[in-house]
Amino acid sequence: MIEYRKYTGVLDHLELSGFFVGWPHPPDEQKHREILKRSYLSLVAVDLDQARIVGFINVISDGILSAYIPLLEVLPEYQGRGIGSELVRRALAELNGFYMVDLCCDQGLQPYYERFGMVPSQGMIYRNYTALK
Repeated sequence: MIEYRKYTGVLDHLELSGFFVGWPHPPDEQKHREILKRSYLSLVAVDLDQARIVGFINVISDGILSAYIPLLEVLPEYQGRGIGSELVRRALAELNGFYMVDLCCDQGLQPYYERFGMVPSQGMIYRNYTALK
């Protein structure tokens, strides 16, 4: 059974591994937990039978006007079950009063996010890949 919760330190006992597939230098579990704790909002999908976090989304925000969704991930073996969609829906509901909610994604993922009312936009990014080592 999958349950959705806001991430807090109370969930530190749950397994949190297997994310960041394909990243050249993924954050370790300690950094991953720190990301979830320090974000404006972090929602997780928990497989209660396995005592394991199987998906997450996090939001960075000024808490007033704007928010940014940097990460949405679902473990490969749990994909295709609507977990990512539910995490996005819940995050957007929490951010309902904000003027802007932005995220960057590969062009191939744009149709996924369009289902939630998001529209393609142009932007600029900088990646410091050495920071991940």
